[in-house]
Amino acid sequence: MAVFTVRQAAAQLGVGYSTLKQWIHRGRVRTTLTTGGHHRIDEAEVDRLRVKEHRAPGRPTGRPDKPGGVLMLVSGRNRLRGVVEEVRREGLVAQVRLRIGDQLLTAVITRDAFDELKLKRGDDATALIKSTEVMIAREL
Repeated sequence: MAVFTVRQAAAQLGVGYSTLKQWIHRGRVRTTLTTGGHHRIDEAEVDRLRVKEHRAPGRPTGRPDKPGGVLMLVSGRNRLRGVVEEVRREGLVAQVRLRIGDQLLTAVITRDAFDELKLKRGDDATALIKSTEVMIAREL
């Protein structure tokens, strides 16, 4: 019987690493801890989760089986998966705050895009970042 790291199990389940870590911390996933404190997941547990989540091995996190669902590939490589922490709608724009690990990322998108995505608190979402510049700062 195989044993997976969290990252390997997430790939098997077709979910994000942060999503699987959240499941672990909420007690939804049975793991064993290494002496170094790292979670390991048995193959049987991955199979149980696959059935529970109705996912085939390596299935993308999108849900094309939903009516009107769309599955697409994106060329951008800067993707940050997280959970919707907060949404605010005002006029023609919406503010979406994602929790990515212990960090928050805020994006302002059009109201039309927000309505089409049907985002709500607790949903899994991915921030796609396309930029010509990234600046790094450090306090002295």
